[in-house]
Amino acid sequence: MSESRQAVRTLVLGGIRSGKSRWAETALADESVVRYVATGALADSDPSWARRVAAHRERRPESWRTVETDDVAAVLRDDSVTATMVDDLGSWLTATFDRRGWDGGSVTPDVDDLVGAVETFTGRLALVSPEVGLTVVAATASGRRFTDELGTLNQKLAQCCEQVVLVVAGLPVWVKSTKALS
Repeated sequence: MSESRQAVRTLVLGGIRSGKSRWAETALADESVVRYVATGALADSDPSWARRVAAHRERRPESWRTVETDDVAAVLRDDSVTATMVDDLGSWLTATFDRRGWDGGSVTPDVDDLVGAVETFTGRLALVSPEVGLTVVAATASGRRFTDELGTLNQKLAQCCEQVVLVVAGLPVWVKSTKALS
């Protein structure tokens, strides 16, 4: 962690293509080493998704170390000092539902584990997550369940993070802030 900055956990919210990932990358740009936790699986059969992943990879400095996993809590507990960016929690929650089951499997233990790991993290941390509830209610049961669980996750993380920023059109709107980062 750079000596001029305090350890701060920041939840970065925003809609799809809002610039939330780019904002989080910029917020950690002064760190000499950043661990980038990529939660989205690379689907070889989806060229559009592969292009998105490639664009994210190309933006990251070479000094950043990428960890591709859906076990974010374990990564945070493994080294709670290295500046870390997690991108993104919507993909993490999707993988958790895929593992637990969309029709009744509980994601609560996974959510609680992740929140606990964030609460004990001592380095700079940027958690990127889609904001929910700004559009129509999903037409499917699984869509509504995802929205409900992501909203709950975001609320729990907002409580344990020192900062929460909503990125709209690439611009930060501070929801909760400290003086350590601006």
